[in-house]
Amino acid sequence: MFVDDIRDQFYDKVLHSRVLVLVSYDVDAICACKILQALFQCDHVQYTVVPVSGRQDLERAYLEHSEQLKYVVMINCGANMDILEVLQPEEHVQFFICDSHRPIDLFNIYNDTQIRLLMAPDEDDNIPAYEEVFRNEESDGDESGIESDDSTEPSGKRRRFDEATIERQIERRQKKRQWEDKRNKIMFEYTEYSYYGSSSAVVMHNLAWKMSKDTNDLLWWAIVGLTDQLLSKKIDREKYVSDVTELNRHVSRHNHRGEEEEDTVSINSMRISFTPEYPLPH
Repeated sequence: MFVDDIRDQFYDKVLHSRVLVLVSYDVDAICACKILQALFQCDHVQYTVVPVSGRQDLERAYLEHSEQLKYVVMINCGANMDILEVLQPEEHVQFFICDSHRPIDLFNIYNDTQIRLLMAPDEDDNIPAYEEVFRNEESDGDESGIESDDSTEPSGKRRRFDEATIERQIERRQKKRQWEDKRNKIMFEYTEYSYYGSSSAVVMHNLAWKMSKDTNDLLWWAIVGLTDQLLSKKIDREKYVSDVTELNRHVSRHNHRGEEEEDTVSINSMRISFTPEYPLPH
C-alpha cells in the first residue's frame, strides 16, 4: 500500500534495525541510494547495499541476505511485480519500495501488511479499485449440487427446491463470468503500457527535507536523478519541468543571497537554468 507519511511509516520504523537495500543499476536509483545512505550514516543505521539488474538478481540477492532480516528497501525495482509471490518472504519481513517503474503491481498496492510503497500515486496511473480486480471467492465456492436426500420431504417439494437452487447457481455463475470479463478488460488497459513516474531520487530528497537533513549535496543528487529521467526519455519535458520547479524552490532556499550580493557568486551556491537542447540525427 502507499504510505501517507514517509518519515513515520518508513524511516522511523527502520531506524534501529539492519536494512537490506536493493538498488537498480540506473542513474536515478544510484542517486536515490546516495541520499538514503547519507541519511542512514547520519543516524548510524546498519545497512547492506546490493545492486540488482533483474528478477533473477533480485531473488538471488534476497536469498543471500534474508537471514534474520526484517526490513528491505527496493529502489527502482520491485514495484511492477508481485514481490510476495516472487520472493516468498517470511511473514515478518516488510518491503519498502521506491520505484519509478509503472504500472505498479496491484498486489503490491493493496497489500497492507508487508508492502509499503514510498512514492505517491501519479494522476495518470488510473489504478483500478480493489473490488474491480479482487473478489471474495467464499460465496462462489458454495456451489454444491443437490445434496438433499431427505426421504421425509415430498418429491414435488424437493423438485421445486432443486429447481430454485439450480437457478441461483446459474445466475451466480453468470455474474461471476461477467465480473471476470470486466476484470480482464480493466487489467488489460491497466497493464497495456509501461512508463515511468516521479524520480526516486526526488522522493528520497523529500524525505531528507522533511527530516530537516537536506543539503546542497543531497539536492544535487536529486537534480541528477531527475535530469537523467529526461535525458533517457523516460519522462517528457512537461513532467520534468513540473518536478524540477519544486527542486528549484529548494535551490533558492539553500542558496539565498542578499541584494548586495546579487553580482557575486559563491563557490557553494547552486542554481537551475534551462538550456534548449536540439537533438541531432545520429
